[in-house]
Amino acid sequence: MSWTLTGDLARYVAEAEPFLRADLAENTVALTVIETLRAQGPDVFGPDPLFGWFHAGGVRGACLRTGTFPLLLSAMPECAAESLADVLTGRELPGVSGDAPAVRAFAARWEGRTGTVACVLMRQRLYRLESLEVGPLPSGGPRVAGASDRDLVREWFAAFEQESGAGGTENPRLVDDRLSYGGVLLWEVAGEPVSLAARTRVVAGMTRIGPVYTPPDRRRRGYGAAVTAALTRSALDTGAGQVLLFTDLANPTSNGIYQRIGYRAVSDRLMLGFAER
Repeated sequence: MSWTLTGDLARYVAEAEPFLRADLAENTVALTVIETLRAQGPDVFGPDPLFGWFHAGGVRGACLRTGTFPLLLSAMPECAAESLADVLTGRELPGVSGDAPAVRAFAARWEGRTGTVACVLMRQRLYRLESLEVGPLPSGGPRVAGASDRDLVREWFAAFEQESGAGGTENPRLVDDRLSYGGVLLWEVAGEPVSLAARTRVVAGMTRIGPVYTPPDRRRRGYGAAVTAALTRSALDTGAGQVLLFTDLANPTSNGIYQRIGYRAVSDRLMLGFAER
């Protein structure tokens, strides 16, 4: 039983992707990150990505770290999470996220080995579309964002990252990637964009919606729900069999909205940050 760590995406895909694809929903983030790295290059999120898998009579867990994001963990045995903390000791980690039991086991061992303390950055819930339910819509309608919308999309992606505190930064290459396959939808009223929703590339019939962003002065008018429903319909029309999204459990409004348009809870995730005592 041991971890293998590498910066080689091709090797990671060969060893860990079958394990990840065995549960598309639970491993949605890792799989869509892999697809983006394939399309945009291994440095799209930042230099020196790190990939790993735990082998115990077959792959039983996987991890990855890109850019400024926390270390991402799949579901894995508790002993694997603890062993990974041992292996990574000496490296700088801003935090850890993913499968909640694995995250807790990793963090407990990491605190003991590094003297840092783990703090909760976000508790998330993963939702999957059961059946799209579209109620009364606000004024306006959806439009696929194009190259002329790039500056606005970048601005709203940056605003979302700042509000969410998810560990990322606005990345122009990722914005261009989303625009290249029609992955950003705007809701417009009288020709003015008032809300945005984006989605990942379709991987093995699965796609994930996010971010969804409405400027503060346009909120509570139904635009976010409307653009999410429209993007969900578009994803289904492109052949996605599973449409997923994450919510922040501290935001009851968004959790309620997504349930009303047909999303149902799959599992909970945990994101922790590490700080000096």
